[in-house]
Amino acid sequence: MDGVIYDSMPNHSVSWHESMAHFGLDMPYEGAYTYEGMRGVETIKTLARNQWQRELTDEEASEMYAHKATLFAERTKTHPAQIMPGIKTLMAQIKAQGKNICVVTGSAQHALLDKLLIDFDGLLQEDLIVTAFDVTHGKPHPEPYLKGMMKCGVEPWETVVVENAPLGVRAAVAARCMTIAVNTGPLPDSALTEEGANMVFPRMTALSDAWQSLF
Repeated sequence: MDGVIYDSMPNHSVSWHESMAHFGLDMPYEGAYTYEGMRGVETIKTLARNQWQRELTDEEASEMYAHKATLFAERTKTHPAQIMPGIKTLMAQIKAQGKNICVVTGSAQHALLDKLLIDFDGLLQEDLIVTAFDVTHGKPHPEPYLKGMMKCGVEPWETVVVENAPLGVRAAVAARCMTIAVNTGPLPDSALTEEGANMVFPRMTALSDAWQSLF
């Protein structure tokens, strides 16, 4: 969702940096892209493990993530996340080919999740959305994509994953899916290819333009 369907990662970058600084943890602005796709509580536990050398409880991490979510929701009021250019055209092509579209996101933030079915009416359906609430292990574990395939009733070799995050690519590859990366952030293409992406596009419009020739 973030960085593929919505151009929301700049807002995440700022809210992650500011919220973690509030608790004394350093999350560089670019770090939001490095950890993107991982469940929020797992990201916070990883930061604390690396910087504080201790394990946070679920309650501690959840409290910190709630603060981040609040900052994010406040920021989206003044900097609303725009729909990613090219994504609706791409989705329309996929639907026209008779394929299902399943959103697989590590997000647990209602500010974005609640917008999906409104913004993509006719392109997405509620029972084909996997969020942080649906899984025990977030990306880079393959569980989110395995759950998505289960909801769609398909096997890995019948699945194409579109990802923008290194950890998301790693999860998709671990789930044995063909993986197309679209580099909508500041990280180099190598951050995606080194995780196993089968191909990389520079923007969503480029993938949309190439879709018919690919499939």
